[in-house]
Amino acid sequence: MAARRTPIGTAGHALAGVTVDRLAAPVLRVLADDPLLGPVDDVLLGNCLGPGGNPARLAALGAGLGTATPAVTVDRQCGSGLDAILQGAARIAAGQAGVVLAGGAESASTAPVRARRDTGQTYARAPFAPAGFPDPDMGPAADALAAHLGIGRADHDAWAARSFERAQRACERGAFAAEWVPLPGLDHDERVRPGVTTARLARLRPAFGPDGTHTAGNSCGISDGAAAVALTSPDAARGRPHLRILGGAVRGCDPALPGLGPTAAVPPLLERLGLGVAELGAVEITEAFAAQILAAVRTLDLDPDTVCTDGGAIAMGHPWGASGAVLVVRLFARMLQPGGPEFGLAACAIGGGQGIALVVQRVAP
Repeated sequence: MAARRTPIGTAGHALAGVTVDRLAAPVLRVLADDPLLGPVDDVLLGNCLGPGGNPARLAALGAGLGTATPAVTVDRQCGSGLDAILQGAARIAAGQAGVVLAGGAESASTAPVRARRDTGQTYARAPFAPAGFPDPDMGPAADALAAHLGIGRADHDAWAARSFERAQRACERGAFAAEWVPLPGLDHDERVRPGVTTARLARLRPAFGPDGTHTAGNSCGISDGAAAVALTSPDAARGRPHLRILGGAVRGCDPALPGLGPTAAVPPLLERLGLGVAELGAVEITEAFAAQILAAVRTLDLDPDTVCTDGGAIAMGHPWGASGAVLVVRLFARMLQPGGPEFGLAACAIGGGQGIALVVQRVAP
């Protein structure tokens, strides 16, 4: 029924001192203030690298939703925000809730440094896979995906330049203004910038190894931000423009090539819904790395003109636990415009070898 997000900040910059719950609380407050929604029955927020202790509950209380409103934090890594939305929709479909606020939040800037109590050794992330399975970091995995599929550096840079150009143009025409919940010190997506060309991108060095094809320019930025949507039942939504969640799917893939996750999750979902790729008029896939988005576009035979038409995470940033929800906020803005497309897809690749996808349908009053 409604979808909002914060501007996305670059880690260590404008939102450097804002904790994950304080990023999410203003978004929840704006959604909850919608007079047509009614009381909020539950809050579900995705988060990957926060402090633990259920930051969704902190955000709900900080948003003034009241002590009686429960909240839970969801962790499916980069798919967390999208999974939170699917879980919220399932609760409504099961009759367990009437109104759910669902999305995600990530503060890479304030994520804690982790250490093992038994050894005292610090680590940046928990394992994506156990011993005996490949467990690459996402950057090297993206380079491996590019080599596996034969996607070259020039293709990476061309997609990245497209992402920056489209995001800049979208900012200039005010395409994101209705989505943003401005925060103190930040009222725009911080990473978006003009003048990013393939020639400039070609000068950047590989970021994950001397023979790699991904750089700081054709990979996503490490980011801070939050996004959420307001979910309710079809009966409660009647008479108001909205997106109907037709279904979702989560599938596993090779942990060595996690960027293939969307190519595993999308086909069975479309088959179950009886939809063809050509019917998808709006597609949002997290641009974590150029090879990842190109793999999805080419393997799924998507029309590039429908994919991330206002830029994506390469230009705007990737606040991990929020990014899946950012995709749905973008679909909401794109599809509910006059003459917007009927069907839309959101999908993410997930560390450890998983993919998650969601299909929505535009419903006019």
